[in-house]
Amino acid sequence: MESKTARLTILIDPEKKKAFDELCLAQDLTPSQVIRQMIREYLERHHVDYPTKAAPRAPKPNNK
Repeated sequence: MESKTARLTILIDPEKKKAFDELCLAQDLTPSQVIRQMIREYLERHHVDYPTKAAPRAPKPNNK
């Protein structure tokens, strides 16, 4: 996990922000949590490595 943070400022349509904030609240998440997850997924999709990237998880054993 990251030990320091950096600020990311974006401009967004007020109505879109309101809808986003309401959805986050309904899902018991903060907008920052959702944006961080989106960024992690975007980096992963484009195969970008970075120093604080979590190690891949081992698959769960298939108990049959």
